[in-house]
Amino acid sequence: MELRHLRYFAAVAEMLNFTKAAVRLRVAQPALSRQVQDLEDEIGVDLLKRSPRGVTLTAEGKLFLAETLETLKRVDESVEKVRALSRGEYGELHIGYAPSPTVEILPPALAAFRYAAPGVKVTLHDLAGDDLCVGLHNGSLEIAVMIEPSAESAAGLEFEELKRYPFFVAMAPGHPLSKLKSVSVERVANEPLVALRRLDYSEYYRILDGIFSPFQLRPIIAAECDGASSLITEIEVGRGVAVVSEIFQRAAGKRLVYRRLSNSDEAHRVGIARSQKGDVTPAGEKFCEILRKLTTPAASKATTADVKTRKK
Repeated sequence: MELRHLRYFAAVAEMLNFTKAAVRLRVAQPALSRQVQDLEDEIGVDLLKRSPRGVTLTAEGKLFLAETLETLKRVDESVEKVRALSRGEYGELHIGYAPSPTVEILPPALAAFRYAAPGVKVTLHDLAGDDLCVGLHNGSLEIAVMIEPSAESAAGLEFEELKRYPFFVAMAPGHPLSKLKSVSVERVANEPLVALRRLDYSEYYRILDGIFSPFQLRPIIAAECDGASSLITEIEVGRGVAVVSEIFQRAAGKRLVYRRLSNSDEAHRVGIARSQKGDVTPAGEKFCEILRKLTTPAASKATTADVKTRKK
């Protein structure tokens, strides 16, 4: 029994006429009659009563028609789902992300993706950098939007940079360094530094090392904080200054004063990470393409213009 047997029978059963069914199916009537007869022979029951006036369904034929129509419906739905999957418009997508570094690019990308592919179920996983890498390696994550991982964590992963955020020195209003337009790494090394806790933010210390080690300097850590809120508070009360990226500056707002590091090229590189061995689904590829489009310079300018227009 093949699908064509079911389609041929359904056409005849619905139209109760071999000639009309043959025209609808665009097959020769003798061939259609033979295929339906083969189906009845295989099942072992008569599905149709034939007469000079046409055909009618037997009790068995009525039941088989209902089952056939349901089967054909499921087949058509399955075909459409597979085609949608190949277009990146169906399926399930597990995305890992680091909240603070991706606050600018991830929300608009998700909104655009949900509009373009409403049939894809997106599951977000808020994880630390090392955990994101583990998820990519074990396959629980398909892609991750994150800060570029260290060389050790990045083994076996591909990283595609989308945005680059330079580093600034954050300080309390009125701090002596606030009188400068920019601050050198050497000047920062002489200041007490407020930093994130090493145990939870190892990636942050890798960045600090990348900033200070070229000058053979080590920062003076005055306080370690367990998050951005406590970091801001420690700076406000005068415990020291902090080296933060442009991402932090946007999140913290105007509570602090920021001055650009004048002689360091270190930056937060935010982008797409994926396993070199893992297969990214069409939905994952579609999401990556949306991320690329939204982070091009032209897209950034258009987004800014849209925001200004809405404010007016």
